[in-house]
Amino acid sequence: MEISRLRLLLLSALAVSLLPGCAWFGRNRDEAPPAPASASAGASEATADQPVIEPKVERRDVKRARIDTEDFEAGLFAGVLSIEDFESNAVYGAHLSYHLTEDFFIEGTLGRSRAGRTSYEKLSGSADLLRGSERDYTYYALSAGWNALPGEVFVGGNRSYNTAFYLLAGVGSTRFGGDDLFTVNAGAGYKVLLKDWMAVHLDVRDYIFDSDLLGKKKIVNNLEAHLGISFFF
Repeated sequence: MEISRLRLLLLSALAVSLLPGCAWFGRNRDEAPPAPASASAGASEATADQPVIEPKVERRDVKRARIDTEDFEAGLFAGVLSIEDFESNAVYGAHLSYHLTEDFFIEGTLGRSRAGRTSYEKLSGSADLLRGSERDYTYYALSAGWNALPGEVFVGGNRSYNTAFYLLAGVGSTRFGGDDLFTVNAGAGYKVLLKDWMAVHLDVRDYIFDSDLLGKKKIVNNLEAHLGISFFF
């Protein structure tokens, strides 16, 4: 009886010791052992650092249009001047501007033209009212300007230029008919910057003064339209 109990005890101990080994050999041989916790964490961090979508965008160098940093602007112009009672005639001149800020500037202008004949001179056949250098029309003006509407103009699909619509007014003097006449001027213009150092202008101005060349004193308006080019320095 004691021997049977002893055998049963030994068999039980043997079975307990062999069960883990049987479970290991019964596992699927293709199944890999579980990875260590540290390795799994490292793989998760590497995956998180990589973007889900890798954009392939080619970078372009964009050049911003800008006005030159210098404050002075000098230019030449040519156009048509309608001298009241003395026909419309060619006019040419030059100007020098100083830009106080991006919006405000002051400008000095010098222009020359030559008056034609009046209707009275043509129809009456009498002697000319003005002779020789008296028909020379020379003016200078000092004006203050305001860039009222800065903007851009687009040419095609890939090119644009900075622009400005400006207003200006000032005073000066006109030499005409042998007299120096105090003159008030006012006008507007449109500027297009082709380069950061060069611009083209289209201006319309009115030069106003008192005149008595026809025997009666009156206020005359002399309208001018001109096209010019200027340079910053």
